[in-house]
This record gives sequence, C-alpha cells and structure tokens, in this order.
Amino acid sequence: MRRVTAWLLGTICGLVLLVSYHTSTMGPAAPKTSAGVLAAPAGQAASGPTPTTAPASSGGTAPGSAVATAPAADTVVTGPQVPTRRGPVQVQIRIENGRLADIVPVVLPDSNYRDERINAYAVPILRQEALAAQSANIDTVSGATLTSDGYAASLQAALDSAHLGR
Repeated sequence: MRRVTAWLLGTICGLVLLVSYHTSTMGPAAPKTSAGVLAAPAGQAASGPTPTTAPASSGGTAPGSAVATAPAADTVVTGPQVPTRRGPVQVQIRIENGRLADIVPVVLPDSNYRDERINAYAVPILRQEALAAQSANIDTVSGATLTSDGYAASLQAALDSAHLGR
C-alpha cells in the first residue's frame, strides 16, 4: 500500500511539473518591423502618432473632359506603439480622399515562431475588416487577442490623429 501511494504521489507531482513548464521564450527581444528589419528601441520611438503628408500625384486631362482635377494629397499617419504581453504593436495608415486606403503593420510581436504564425494569420484579417469598416471598431481574431487589441488601439490613435474619428 505504501508503494502504491508513493508511486501515485510521484506521478501526480511529475504531471503537475510537466504541465506547468513553459517552453515559450518570453525574454525581451528587439521588435522587428513587418519587413523583418530591426525597429528602434521602444524608448527611442515617438510617443504619439506622427502624421506626414505625401505629395499629390500629378493629374492629367481625362479623356473626354476638358480639365481634370488633381487628387487630394495622401496623408500617412503612424500610430503609437501599443505594448502587449507578447510585444509591441504599431500600425501606419494611409488616407486618400478622406477615406482609409491602406494599413501597414510597422511593429508586431515576433519573439518566437508562434508569434509570427499568429501574425501571418491575424494581420490580413484585421486589415481587411478595418478597411471594410473604415474604423478601428473591428472584431478580435480568435487566437490572436493580444495582437488584435494592440492593432485596434494603434489604428484608433492613428485615425484620431488624422481626424477621421470613430
């Protein structure tokens, strides 16, 4: 009876230790941009959104019309880095004619292969939903809650800076 009890307690302790062992590398890592280039450390990054204006493209005369107006200047706004448990998230938006035209992730969590797989799946979905909604009021992608929340927060700050509102 004592051997069975000792064996049972040993097995339970071993299983508890095995299940509670974390294999993820959660150490600090330098955040990378979506292109894989190292980004500036968080302390050196701008604290708020940084709007810039791209030059207007040259307009020509459209066939069948006497005068064509040049399109309005594109506005590019970078949202702030939003810290998450997995790493910072930051997006950059481009606005054309008062509408959200594109969203590019600048910084995403990438401390391990799992983060990269999650981002490869979630970021295109988040981009598509935000462009369709023309706002940061988007659904969270299942399995990528932290990235989704950081993406939406950085996007909302960039939209606010560009005066597109909610």
